[in-house]
Amino acid sequence: MGRNARLAAEELRRLPSSARTAGIEAMGRALRRNEDAILAANREDVAEASDHIDRLRLDEERLAAIADAVEAVAGLPDPVGQEIARWRRPNGLDIARIRTPIGVIGMIFESRPNVTADAAAICLRSGNPVILRSGSDALRSALAIHAALAEGLAEAGLPAGAVQIVPTADRDAVGMMLAGLGGAIDLIIPRGGRALVERVQQDARVPVLGHLEGICHTYVHAAADPAMAAGIVRNAKMRRVSVCGATETLLIDRDAAPRLLPAITAELEGCELRGDDEARQIAPMSPATEADWRTEYLAPVLAIRLVAGIDEAIDHIAAHGTGHTEAIITEDAASAEYFLENVDSAIVMWNASTQFADGGEFGFGAEIGIATGKLHARGPVGPEQLTSFKYVVRGTGQVRP
Repeated sequence: MGRNARLAAEELRRLPSSARTAGIEAMGRALRRNEDAILAANREDVAEASDHIDRLRLDEERLAAIADAVEAVAGLPDPVGQEIARWRRPNGLDIARIRTPIGVIGMIFESRPNVTADAAAICLRSGNPVILRSGSDALRSALAIHAALAEGLAEAGLPAGAVQIVPTADRDAVGMMLAGLGGAIDLIIPRGGRALVERVQQDARVPVLGHLEGICHTYVHAAADPAMAAGIVRNAKMRRVSVCGATETLLIDRDAAPRLLPAITAELEGCELRGDDEARQIAPMSPATEADWRTEYLAPVLAIRLVAGIDEAIDHIAAHGTGHTEAIITEDAASAEYFLENVDSAIVMWNASTQFADGGEFGFGAEIGIATGKLHARGPVGPEQLTSFKYVVRGTGQVRP
């Protein structure tokens, strides 16, 4: 698989953008044609699953959304060959910085069969072959989706090595990928729980683009509109509790909490609330422990803490967050800008639900994941984030003195 991917990388590098666009469009059509087979495989996965069932389950609507996302990626601008910058030196040398594919991507993921299609489309858009490795809980679904993608690639005349999937859940396959497959893999991207990401970061012998858990915060400032705050918090927590952009901790200004917190908790029916001592004096909820501030629940559970003001909110996020997504709700523009400037996370928001932390919502069509590190790429990872660059130097006979 590594050799096939490396050969495909060279072929993709020489293909025009239009050929890769045609391949992505064909993959989208093939997903729609193979709906019955994909959903049948997914039902088998769901029947055996004991956890993360919402993430795992597909239906006609979700599969259509996966195909829509693939087709949206086909419509994105092609980053390959894009000129990032260009300048001329005093000696006459013309120097340009040009986007290029990274190379072969190794994608290791858990529980989310849609990642199979999203990763394939984004990697192909950016000219990178991908080797996919699904967790055992989603393997049947991933294999069925890959079969459709391979059908689309063949229809478009693109190399089969452009999108491959490890056909086994054997954990030794992960170790082989982390070792780089003899130099075939240029970048590993893990997408899953903390245990997976930490193993990849510890054991990989090739660069890693990390996607850590999402301990996301929404901070309700004293100048927040109560109705807006209640609506945003409900969406940020309850729209889909199993996504990494779901708010896990709610911070509220202490002085305004008697006015704001009851309106917010009234909108959180069906959500277990865990609060500090001060929050519990205002609204009914269970006591929070120190562990609650560091937990990604992926469930209808919300931790609530009162803070003295914006700086204490920022300090709490720095101490307990994972650098994923944080939001402030306020009508005070100066406070909002202060928060946006001083919170060091991949995504910071003002008066919006943290569940907008998604490549599709950012206009990327789909995403590989949300990168929470600080090197190379950060936030939603789309085609542009899967490119590197090279310098192209044009001369007229210059020699260095």
